Amino acid sequence: MAYSILVVDDEKLIVKGIKFSLEQDGMKVDAAYDGEEALQLVHENDYDLVLLDVMLPKIEGTVVCQQIREFSSVPVVMVTAKGDDLDKIMGLEYGADDYITKPFNILELKARIKAILRRSSKPSEKPAARVPQLTVRDITLEPQSRRVFVRENEINLTAKEFDLLEFFMRNSGKVYEREQLLSEIWGYDNTGDVRTVDVHVRRLREKIELNPSDPKYIFTKWGVGYYFR
Repeated sequence: MAYSILVVDDEKLIVKGIKFSLEQDGMKVDAAYDGEEALQLVHENDYDLVLLDVMLPKIEGTVVCQQIREFSSVPVVMVTAKGDDLDKIMGLEYGADDYITKPFNILELKARIKAILRRSSKPSEKPAARVPQLTVRDITLEPQSRRVFVRENEINLTAKEFDLLEFFMRNSGKVYEREQLLSEIWGYDNTGDVRTVDVHVRRLREKIELNPSDPKYIFTKWGVGYYFR
């Protein structure tokens, strides 16, 4: 089945170029040119990924991302202005899975999109073998349904938060550098920003820890990276 992508940008020439390039790779692409239209389309359609510009008419991109997260875990890649670190961090804080800066190389953009799609691809139409659930103390993770329960309460995770938690739970006790996590979870080799990992770890702690400032599951190895216990 072809992947379905929503591209959101008020610059129609940029949308046209991205749409043409992704369709050349067999993807189905819809377009939105303001924040309100984007939210309406995400409500009405089952997308595999949303490419979302920060600067949008009517509702800005970070707010759109925040509102999407209230009802969907679809992967979101924010598009920010070159060098605008605040927009990058705000996008991640509001639930984006990743970001890319303008001007970007279309080949890099497609590589980012494909890396995220590989990690969160739709299940095969063939019946899959049942994957055992993972349980560590108060956390239960169901890989097949992509559901997580903490202290018997279901919590909502974004696609990348789920992937990161599953990876930690399967590799308990091992310390991973941020660059390793970027490679394992985002599929990037030296092309991503390690702050993406830091923000996702902080968001995970806020959702699974009783006291995020005194974690009992995800620990920081200072000067190295993170590990799960």
